[in-house]
Amino acid sequence: QVQLIETGGGLVQTGGSLRLSCAASGRTSSTLAMAWFRQPPGKEREFVAASSWSTYYTDSVKGRFTITRDKAKNMVYLQMNSLEPEDTAVYYCAAKYGPSTYSSLGAYPFWGQGTQVTVSS
Repeated sequence: QVQLIETGGGLVQTGGSLRLSCAASGRTSSTLAMAWFRQPPGKEREFVAASSWSTYYTDSVKGRFTITRDKAKNMVYLQMNSLEPEDTAVYYCAAKYGPSTYSSLGAYPFWGQGTQVTVSS
């Protein structure tokens, strides 16, 4: 089992920045892929970014969001810049073993509790 705890959400104005953090504990390993998903109000949960052998982003956040990892600390971060009201969502950290199907929600067995990000216009 892997336990995930997200921190760093909040309220920010359009154009602002936030940094989300996710701490992993339990049966972590070097093969653990970690990702961020988000669920906007009234919509389904969607892929945002992942870090495994490389980094991957959904098109809408490319150039604005950056996913980084500190494997020694079992941490993953999501730096979010130039935030837009459309980025408003509950952001979830997720983890799985192995690098494949990094953007597939169903591929991730481990999830954090989520952290709210609200971008005001």
